[in-house]
Amino acid sequence: MQIAQPIAGVKHLIAVASGKGGVGKSTVAVNLALALAQTGARVGLLDADIYGPSLPVMLGAHNQPAIIDKKIQPLNLHGIQAMSIGYLVAGGTAMIWRGPMATSALQQLLYDTLWDNLDYLMIDLPPGTGDIHLSLVQKAPLTGAVIVTTPQRLALVDAERACEMFGKVHVPLLGIIENMSTHQCSHCGHTEAIFGQGAGATLAKQFDTPLLGSLPLAARIGAETDRGTPTVVTDPHSIYAKDFQMIAAALQARVTQLAASGNDFPEIIIKND
Repeated sequence: MQIAQPIAGVKHLIAVASGKGGVGKSTVAVNLALALAQTGARVGLLDADIYGPSLPVMLGAHNQPAIIDKKIQPLNLHGIQAMSIGYLVAGGTAMIWRGPMATSALQQLLYDTLWDNLDYLMIDLPPGTGDIHLSLVQKAPLTGAVIVTTPQRLALVDAERACEMFGKVHVPLLGIIENMSTHQCSHCGHTEAIFGQGAGATLAKQFDTPLLGSLPLAARIGAETDRGTPTVVTDPHSIYAKDFQMIAAALQARVTQLAASGNDFPEIIIKND
């Protein structure tokens, strides 16, 4: 039996998950963390994808962090504290590790990083519901989880699995974010729900959690994140940045609501059968 232990310097620990790759979860996680920081909150972002870290590219920095008394100093990028295995290994290195090695690396990134008085530490989880996810809920006291999906049926099925997983380990769902909900033509401005409609709202209703917001499929968001200058930083007054900012406000309200109800930092106990 393992009891989750608090992380020094962190108030709220929030997982960002999808259950499926290709839904833009990491792009959402990065822009959401930046939008939270724009409210005046102290925010950190941990890339928990040990095998395929994307944070160095998305935040536009590849320099190695300093080591202080055997602890890792997170990088300060665009106003947030950031950490990824990608900052500790040479670029392009394949992490050919078995599950226990990957989960051990995650534990080191969580507990051996000198997080500095964070209101929120966002954890960008890899796709699926495997070792990394279970290790996270065993090791650390999550305030809750945010699930990212797209309107497609296949994405929704996997998002349901992610919701079920967090429910089984007693981690509160903070809400659903529907990404790629509409596509806007860059020439005429016409918007169309090319992947379907209502999936995010349906998932939120099914699991009795809020729909935090919907985001469009926009080439600009992906291109700016690929350049290491995410949309929320590049143009904080754009309609796309405002979408992330509204979702950040909804997430803060949800965390405050759970804290007021006594659900802040729940004790998570996992039985090892």
